[in-house]
Amino acid sequence: MLKLFKSSWGDIFAIMAGILYTLAFSPFDFPIFAFISLAIFRLLICQLTTKKAILRGFLFGLGLFGSGVSWVFVSMVINEQTSFMMPASMTLFYCSFWATFPAISAYLFVKLQSNEGFDCLLFSCAWVFVEYIRGEWVLNGFPWLQISYSQLDTPLSAFVPISGVYGTSLICAMIASLLAEIILGKHYRSKCIAVVMVFLIFGVMLKKVNWTTTSGGSIKVALIQGNIAQKDKWVLENRNITLKQYYDDSAKHWDSDIIIWPETAVPQLLNFADDTLAAIASAADGVPVITGIQRRQDKRYFNSLVVLDALGVPSLTYDKTHLVPFGEYVPFGNVLARFGITGFASQTGSGYSAGPGPQILDLAIGKALPLICYEAVFPQLLNSAPARADMLIQVTNDAWFGTYSGPYQHLVQARMRAAEQGLPMIRVANTGVSAMIDGYGRIRESLPLGEAGFVDARLPQPLAPTLYSRTGDIPVFVLLLILSGFVAARSRRPTSS
Repeated sequence: MLKLFKSSWGDIFAIMAGILYTLAFSPFDFPIFAFISLAIFRLLICQLTTKKAILRGFLFGLGLFGSGVSWVFVSMVINEQTSFMMPASMTLFYCSFWATFPAISAYLFVKLQSNEGFDCLLFSCAWVFVEYIRGEWVLNGFPWLQISYSQLDTPLSAFVPISGVYGTSLICAMIASLLAEIILGKHYRSKCIAVVMVFLIFGVMLKKVNWTTTSGGSIKVALIQGNIAQKDKWVLENRNITLKQYYDDSAKHWDSDIIIWPETAVPQLLNFADDTLAAIASAADGVPVITGIQRRQDKRYFNSLVVLDALGVPSLTYDKTHLVPFGEYVPFGNVLARFGITGFASQTGSGYSAGPGPQILDLAIGKALPLICYEAVFPQLLNSAPARADMLIQVTNDAWFGTYSGPYQHLVQARMRAAEQGLPMIRVANTGVSAMIDGYGRIRESLPLGEAGFVDARLPQPLAPTLYSRTGDIPVFVLLLILSGFVAARSRRPTSS
């Protein structure tokens, strides 16, 4: 097998392994494929020159992102205002850009490997270190398809409240690397098997621990899912039809404690929506309503969330902080807008402005940390909140992702945030999936993708603060530096080209 991997066929296997990796994630949900794929990837790059390893890493990444995030194509043609050639070219470029990161992981591994037992540790550290850089720093962060998201319904998810997404990814990458060691038939194969078993057994044991009761409380929440097509959302002639649908669904929930609409559910600026907001309050019969809406202030536009009182007056406002590059804003947007380059989700040339940062909304039902769409994929954003909330509220419009894998991947990331913090999450999506998620990241109630309707759900109780909510990613990042430095110091591999 190894001889075949080292041949030119290895390049094809690298692409196939990347595609296999994608099948570990939602909506396919074959978590074991993540380990098999990453183990194959390690076998494909071991004992190669750095140039060859970089190529294999790029091909693996091309298979991974080409199959896993090609839903960005839908975002580019959603309004049917352009031909398919430009979006197809941009999607290829987009996937190729992110494919460079597995190539960087391959380079680091091959450059530092010493053909000792520490290579197993080196591979997992290199993989997660690059995941961290990609997820937190590059282009405002793109933490999609990180390996731990594939394990949220397995025993390994028990590590999430302790070590977060990156710590759990380190464990997952270590297991995959150990599997490669077992396949290689090293003399310490039995030790590798033992370590894998320890991780799995420890995960099973942690899964059985009930940190705090999660029984449903007395708070009743109505989640309204409009399922409004993106291409119709901002058509002026459709505004009244859209709002009437939301009014009618809200009127059925006069006995709820709060009603929540999705991101930009109101298709007009807050500045000119007084009549609409009053109509919302009337339909809700005095029940507080949270809705997404755009607003303008000092010639700047914000993607916002507002809390409406019984009269439809916005009592609280939150402006989205973490914006999507080239989606909600474009660097040097005012200049590039002259050439027709604008944010896909924005209504203005330069896009939205970022809000001041995370904030806690003091609602009648408790303290809530609001998240708008993409913000739920960044764990550090939650850890930087000014205080601990009682719940997380995410409003999103996943119509931009189409009906393939994007909305399901986004849902899993929201579930991960709930599990990291030990807090229930109320997730309301325009096209789905709207869900009530408990502090373990489990879905209690949900409405499927592509359906209009509502969910009546009881808000689960928050858990005790998790270890991760207290420490964030700092311990994992320090551990990565220590382990990487230790392995690098032991490396005896000469420089290759």
